[in-house]
Amino acid sequence: MSDYTLIQLDVRDGIAVLTLNRPDKRNAISDDMRTELIHALERVTADRKIRALVLTGSGKGFCAGGDVAGMQKRMDAPPGEVGFNGWTRQQRVHHSVGLLHNMPKPVIAAVNGGANGLGADMAMACDFVIASDAASFTWSYIHRGLIPDGGGMYFLPRRTGLSTAKGLIFSGRKVDAAEALQLGIADRLSTSAETLVAEAVAWAAELSQGSATALALGKTILNQTFELTADQVFAQGSQAQGICYTSAEHRASVEAFLAKAATAAAAKG
Repeated sequence: MSDYTLIQLDVRDGIAVLTLNRPDKRNAISDDMRTELIHALERVTADRKIRALVLTGSGKGFCAGGDVAGMQKRMDAPPGEVGFNGWTRQQRVHHSVGLLHNMPKPVIAAVNGGANGLGADMAMACDFVIASDAASFTWSYIHRGLIPDGGGMYFLPRRTGLSTAKGLIFSGRKVDAAEALQLGIADRLSTSAETLVAEAVAWAAELSQGSATALALGKTILNQTFELTADQVFAQGSQAQGICYTSAEHRASVEAFLAKAATAAAAKG
């Protein structure tokens, strides 16, 4: 299915595997790679035959963050253009991360190696994280005089708590796979590096067996629960449930349940 250069996109049995594919650069995100990534994520989002997504990296790294060449280009821009060029780039970064976070289907990061800076933020934008024993996470922005710009300041505190997130962001220290699991950065560790993606795909298949309608609506509301009041969550839930009542999945499930109950009652009678 893949017709990209800097990423690979493969779909089997309804599960998409998107692989960042610049192994010689530890899958650092260049402008061209980001464009391909956005197109692929939009494609996965729109394809209803795809039930879930696994994001991983090729080679030894998951994603080394932003591309150094892009940083140099930013530094070389005329002073009067640096701010607007940076703002424009940020819109693209936020769009790609938003596609991961808001995708109306389960998304799992299969972290095979170093997830640094933007790479760590992208992993946190996914619904779940499974890490190999070679995985590590570093919010290294501070070492470049920067702040996390890929959603890390939003996602990380929700996984680790505020004080732990501050410590990781302020220090820029590396977290290995075992500590990542302990802190809640990772949800699972893979059995082995060789089986990481296969385990992620199996997990994605398990998570996406249910109604696609209910999954999409439920995820949309759950993503907002830290910002909304209970009444707002209840209100959105009521509206979403009304949509679920009309879905083909709900109708088929209820009809199957009633038919089974009727068969059981007839057998007893």
